[in-house]
Amino acid sequence: MFKHLFKLIWNKKKQNALLITEMLVSFLVIFAVFSMIVNYYRSYRKPMGFEYEHVWIINYKDALQTKNADSLFQYYESVRRMLKSMPEVGEVSFTGADVIFTANTNETGMSYNHKQLFHVADFMTEDSYKDVLGMKVVEGRWFNKSDALSKESPVVINETLKEDFFGKDNAVGKRLNDYGGDNPQLVIGVVEDMKTKGDYTALGRAIFRRLDTSSYQYTNNILVKVSPDADASFENRLFKAMTGAMKTADVEILHLSDQRKSYNKVFLIPMIVVLIVAGFLIINVALGLYGVLWYNINKRKGEIGLRRAIGASGQDVSSQFVSEGLVLATFSLIIGVFFGIQFPLLNVFNIPTGVYLIALALSVIFIYVLVLVCSLYPARQASAIYPAVALHED
Repeated sequence: MFKHLFKLIWNKKKQNALLITEMLVSFLVIFAVFSMIVNYYRSYRKPMGFEYEHVWIINYKDALQTKNADSLFQYYESVRRMLKSMPEVGEVSFTGADVIFTANTNETGMSYNHKQLFHVADFMTEDSYKDVLGMKVVEGRWFNKSDALSKESPVVINETLKEDFFGKDNAVGKRLNDYGGDNPQLVIGVVEDMKTKGDYTALGRAIFRRLDTSSYQYTNNILVKVSPDADASFENRLFKAMTGAMKTADVEILHLSDQRKSYNKVFLIPMIVVLIVAGFLIINVALGLYGVLWYNINKRKGEIGLRRAIGASGQDVSSQFVSEGLVLATFSLIIGVFFGIQFPLLNVFNIPTGVYLIALALSVIFIYVLVLVCSLYPARQASAIYPAVALHED
């Protein structure tokens, strides 16, 4: 049976080469789409790692025209006291440029025992940062006031960075180095991974540093934990209070819940566009495949009539055309899987290997189903051809 199928396919190799190419291109496009969908879904299923509800961001710029560290510290402490005096405000934390649910990103490189890792998100935080966001410490502790007297620079890392550097070993008490190899930093804790760039993107590696007196010149954001009953009238009072305290600054108040929705759209819109383009491509390939199979049946009526005349049933004829389509799909998939397997082997786009393997499996199943659906009706029509009619027309 298979030998006969291969012989029929080989006799029409030029025509079948076009079909194989179409299915190969479809497979590669579907593989890319499934890789994106699986990666987004994998990230979406992971916990957020922090609480964003009832957390507001106050952005400010050029609040105080001075670089004197002590003056800045005292100034921001007065702003903190003013904010915490409001009944609706629960906790306050100044932060650096890398703000949750924004495009601002501050990255660095870290090393441990001659192993270097890059693209590490670098957060400048305060002792209250964890309480504002409800972060979960899984190992060690978060910063406290005693760290201000520490001779070593204390840092907190996330689970991904801990896994990349130390695997299953305990990270607390280990010393990391920055990109230059100097300035050792003591790991005092590990926190759960946070999806700070939306539901569909994992943060990756991250390190959290404690703001000291000299660092406040680099802050231009305040995270504020507000009560559930904080409304537009309180936001208006908060804005007036901030513009009164920061007379020379441009002040803007954002809600993390709104920022999350906006940032998710940044990822969903390209995915929807890709799905629409891929859908049109698949429809065109399906119509082309259906048309070629239909054309083959009309051109091979004599062959079909001869097979029926020597005893082949309609089911046998139908199975032959479906099998030919599946064999052609197998040829294209062998080539496609060869190219697809290079992505996890080369760690392209830094996506986990499991994502690519799942996408490969789903793409293979999709192509087989597509070919099967496109083959069924033409094959059924071929099985309905009577020997006498086919041989008479031939």
